[in-house]
Amino acid sequence: MREIVGSHDLLLVTLDTLRYDVAVELAAEGRIPHLARHLPGGVWEKRHAPGSFTYASHQAIFAGFLPTPAGPGPHPRLFAARFAGSESTASGTFVHDTPDLLSGLAEVGYRTVCIGGVGFFNRQPPLGSVLPDMFQESHWEPEFGVASSTSFEAQVARAEQVVAGLPAEQRLFLFVNVSALHQPNWFHRPGATREAGDSRATHAAALEYVDAHIGRLFAAASSRRRCFAIVCSDHGTAYGDDGYTGHRLGHESVWTVPYAHFFLEPGATAP
Repeated sequence: MREIVGSHDLLLVTLDTLRYDVAVELAAEGRIPHLARHLPGGVWEKRHAPGSFTYASHQAIFAGFLPTPAGPGPHPRLFAARFAGSESTASGTFVHDTPDLLSGLAEVGYRTVCIGGVGFFNRQPPLGSVLPDMFQESHWEPEFGVASSTSFEAQVARAEQVVAGLPAEQRLFLFVNVSALHQPNWFHRPGATREAGDSRATHAAALEYVDAHIGRLFAAASSRRRCFAIVCSDHGTAYGDDGYTGHRLGHESVWTVPYAHFFLEPGATAP
């Protein structure tokens, strides 16, 4: 990352609430072709989330604590605030002297932009401003939120506008919190009803919806120069697993998340 930061644009996409098992299943079945073509080897990496719900997990991610590889560590990190005794800061880690990654990237010339999704990014209560306030520029509209059946399309359109408005020489760190996987997601599966509610199947349908539009986001992020992209879940969620429903709890369906990072070559076109 010491070589990548400063020469590449950066994209971080959190597929909020995406379960690892659903992500793996859909990739194996060919149901998310636009994501799968970028996954190393065509598969997701199994990792552990740094938190069990959006706020906690993103606070950690924005401090450089991305989801951790599921095997024994320590595992070198891509980004880290300078911290005496850190066992996960390695020779290739981008180390900054600010308390969070966003200010660290801004210090070396990046424009940091947040396109929010779930309620922790909506600025409606004071708590909803904590995370977006860490960025130089942030965007949220009701159309980006969990109740919108076209949320990701709206987020991608805003990302395209942001990128198009930047000077060519300006380096960009673009963050998109994708709300479509989060409940309610029943409306993404044909034939599902509000009364029946959300399920693992509607969660999977929401991922297929995201996949159908993510090519445009990748194209925008790489339209000016080579881009380093990180796509992951911030936590999973339970749909009756061992009697549990939801997240902010310690269950395998919540703690285990899909992760991938890869390069997007300049001028990539949307499928």
